[in-house]
Amino acid sequence: MLTILPAPDHVGAYRLSETLTVEDLDRIIADIESRLGRHEHVGILADLTGFTDMTLKAAWKDARYSIGKLWELRRFPREAVITDNGWLSGFVSLVNPAIPFVTVRAFKPDQFEEALAWAGDIEGGPNA
Repeated sequence: MLTILPAPDHVGAYRLSETLTVEDLDRIIADIESRLGRHEHVGILADLTGFTDMTLKAAWKDARYSIGKLWELRRFPREAVITDNGWLSGFVSLVNPAIPFVTVRAFKPDQFEEALAWAGDIEGGPNA
């Protein structure tokens, strides 16, 4: 399930809970594309606190969309992941240096406002 969260217009903020469907992913993609139409750079916040799974169709669509955006990584300088899952926080720390032009950072659920502010601070690029 997907909830699009209130955020500044240059930040896509999403709460994923339970199982993500292809319809949920369609809404995320439409929201991101709309923001990219208005802004050169878009920060992303993904609250995965209640996320458990995604359907096979959603996973396939997510993979295709992500691959299609590889040449536009500079447009997503900051991605905040909110999670209470230790292995996911560790994974974010592990992959962060491997993603060019993007800084990914994990936050705890009680750090939502900090995560949102950090994701939106994209004026100086990913290392600002």
